[in-house]
Amino acid sequence: MKHQGNFTDTDKPVIWTVSISRLFDMFRDLTPEYDALADIEPIQLGFEEAVQHIRERLQTERCDAVIAAGSNGAYLKSRLPVPVILAKASGFDVMQALSRARRVSEQIGLITYQEAMPELSDFKETFGLSVEQRTYLTQEDARAQISELKARGIRVVVGAGLITDLTEEAGLTGIFVYSSASIRKAFDDAIEIARLTRRDWGPASTTRRGSRSAQQQGLQALRGESDTMQQIRQQLRLFARSPAPVLLQGETGTGKELAARAIHQESPRRHGPFVAINCGAIAENLLESELFGYEEGAFTGSKRGGHAGLIEAANKGTLFLDEIGEMPLHLQTRLLRVLEEKEVIRVGGVKPSPVDLRIISATHCHLEQQIQQHQFRSDLFYRLAVLRATMPALREHADDVPALATWHLKHALAALGASPHRNLEAEMQSCRSLLMQYAWPGNARELRNFMERLALYLTDEPLQAISPAFMARVIPEFGLHNGQDVQLIKNVKKPEFSFPHGNVSHDVADILTMFGNNRDAAAAFLGISRTTLWRRLKGK
Repeated sequence: MKHQGNFTDTDKPVIWTVSISRLFDMFRDLTPEYDALADIEPIQLGFEEAVQHIRERLQTERCDAVIAAGSNGAYLKSRLPVPVILAKASGFDVMQALSRARRVSEQIGLITYQEAMPELSDFKETFGLSVEQRTYLTQEDARAQISELKARGIRVVVGAGLITDLTEEAGLTGIFVYSSASIRKAFDDAIEIARLTRRDWGPASTTRRGSRSAQQQGLQALRGESDTMQQIRQQLRLFARSPAPVLLQGETGTGKELAARAIHQESPRRHGPFVAINCGAIAENLLESELFGYEEGAFTGSKRGGHAGLIEAANKGTLFLDEIGEMPLHLQTRLLRVLEEKEVIRVGGVKPSPVDLRIISATHCHLEQQIQQHQFRSDLFYRLAVLRATMPALREHADDVPALATWHLKHALAALGASPHRNLEAEMQSCRSLLMQYAWPGNARELRNFMERLALYLTDEPLQAISPAFMARVIPEFGLHNGQDVQLIKNVKKPEFSFPHGNVSHDVADILTMFGNNRDAAAAFLGISRTTLWRRLKGK
């Protein structure tokens, strides 16, 4: 493993790893590899205990980055004023873990934090796996999911440290999903962020609210050179200069959270925290205490001393409320009071605490319709929507798709420890029409997921060229959703021949037209040579 160049002792980044499960052992075991590069300290705490511990230490100590994972990492990321690098299991990690699990039992459970893995259905079919996939938000939720899987006769569960610990408590076999390669990548990312941060802020700085390198990535994270993307970046840059609330609208997967982070990082609040919460992903009874906090004794199970909510955590910074349309009406009323009075009262409390924050909200819903149906407060809407922007769907700037796909594919290969071959960009250009004509119902998120899937197959077949035929085989969704392409395949009017990966006939001239008369691309798509293509066009 090749790491960045050594630092001097005085310039070494200070990195804290935070974990409470078996991930702690992996962090500790890999730390000696980085002795010349960083001062890395393991902290065996989690969630609110870790937040309080780190906040206290930051008063007198320097920390350039924190590394954590899973639900613990997500919790820390929304509450700490320093960059939190999330260690993530790669697709290859998941496949290896599922392979180990199958040695224990044919029936496997997979539990992931907050988001499922939609690509798993393809893995299941390709490798003949029987996998029950579940997600969780809280420890109690995770325990309930494990109990349900156990009741269904499942004996082995794949997941992160919390999941494997709870699985073994339940008398089942837990398979840990993280690999050393994924943890090393998190270490490398943390050191790189620390290096850029130290360069921009200087070694004398102690605590920093937000990474300068992340700020530089703000608007640039919204990739694309089309007029559409240039206009949206300019609009967000303008919004960053104002303290007014922003409402971001757009379909799922269009990058609304990236846009919110970009506004924050370009704004005068960039040194304050950026706190994000998905209002539709948390149960109503938990959402209130997460947002507003609670006092000791407010309800059964409340912590001694109470708990600060995300609104207080976002003080002097930005609060991002994703899926604001899913917020219950009674919480809308409480949020309106925060906006009007600039203070928050915890659940079970009576004393207000002043807060200074900017709210950016996002939705894929039509809030005006919800107002008419009495599902959303009109007064709150007008307070949140002082500035409004609509994030464009990917199909609305299709010219950006080939370059975006190439960029995501390169990063997906790197995450799997593979290097892109020198012809990758040229081969991806042969798939240009296929990529641009797809409707992309899942937008940029779907594009990223497709490229991660393609990368996994390329690591299994390293000599395989990227052609439209290969891409269509790996990503059958192109055929399911590209109405125009499906019609071309069905309408047979001229000389026919078999598609390399199926008995589907094609109209040669139409295929050539589909690729803008690019004979190399059309030939690659059909799996034939340019000479054969020419002969087919001549009817020979």
